[in-house]
Amino acid sequence: MAAEHDTVDEVTGKTTTGHVWDGISELNNPLPRWWLMVFYATIVWGLAYVVAYPAIPLATTFTKGLLGYSSRESVEAELEGLKALRGESMVRLASAEPEAILADPKLLGVAQALGKAAFGTNCAPCHGQGAQGARSYPNLNDDQWLWGGTLADIKLTIAHGIRNENPQSRVGPMPAFGRDGLIPKADIPHVAAHVRSLSGKKTDGAYDLAKGGKLFAENCAACHGDAGKGNPEVGAPNLTADIWLYGGDMTALVETIVNGRAGVMPGWADRLDPAAVNALTVYVHTLGGGRK
Repeated sequence: MAAEHDTVDEVTGKTTTGHVWDGISELNNPLPRWWLMVFYATIVWGLAYVVAYPAIPLATTFTKGLLGYSSRESVEAELEGLKALRGESMVRLASAEPEAILADPKLLGVAQALGKAAFGTNCAPCHGQGAQGARSYPNLNDDQWLWGGTLADIKLTIAHGIRNENPQSRVGPMPAFGRDGLIPKADIPHVAAHVRSLSGKKTDGAYDLAKGGKLFAENCAACHGDAGKGNPEVGAPNLTADIWLYGGDMTALVETIVNGRAGVMPGWADRLDPAAVNALTVYVHTLGGGRK
């Protein structure tokens, strides 16, 4: 093997390592000096970091580091600094009614800034960063509200949520008319066709709109109203607006009537402070669809 290492490549004049692949010999070239210096520097830096900062896990704790740095304490200090910076505005925002916030331009600016940040962190994963919504998540930019679009309505929805474990949450699930046998499954397409007709959608002659209208009046009008205008008291949507949370085609409507709908939204009063809840209320209200 030693003799192989002493072999000199005829083309380059370099010694080889003795490794050969498909007749190609590996040259015994040293690593570049600059690369070695950087490599050794990273080793020194890593050792220094382990000594200076928290790094090595132990049985029940970890090494604290000579500098005594704590990421938790750093975050807490930053939050305290932010709280001090916001100062009086945050105190007022937490105690003021949303109507008063809207009437105060300075406080409104603070509320919109905080509300946008809180929305992006807590609400955007479902409603979208622009609050445009998605299938089963309402668009908050329009003027169609399941539970009402006034400041008081929006705040109640944000604070306590919908159909969750909070005793103050909104309730009002839609029954599973087909699954529970409330409407014969064979008749549900006729009801779906009638619902589509309420928003001006045309259906072919395969469906009996008169029969669908009669079944709607007997089973659905109690919540949605005789004309299908909806009822925010129970979260029943306006079926004449041609805005469909779960889809407005025949397949989606039949599925909704057969299996019902009971979407859930968490309540944020237990997760966010009062200032954030008020800020979110005002922010959502000012997106474009808020009512007085």
